[in-house]
Amino acid sequence: MLSWALAFLVIAVVAAIFGFSGIAGTATGIAKILFFVFLILMVVSLIGNVVS
Repeated sequence: MLSWALAFLVIAVVAAIFGFSGIAGTATGIAKILFFVFLILMVVSLIGNVVS
């Protein structure tokens, strides 16, 4: 899932360079959402490993 977030981040950067603000904004939003989902899943996984 982190690779998806990084892919959308790269798409956002490339789109921003070429001036496609709508595409860049959308890709940036998706990248942020995926990144935070990845962080939440990582924390849940770490807590699960400590508890068990």
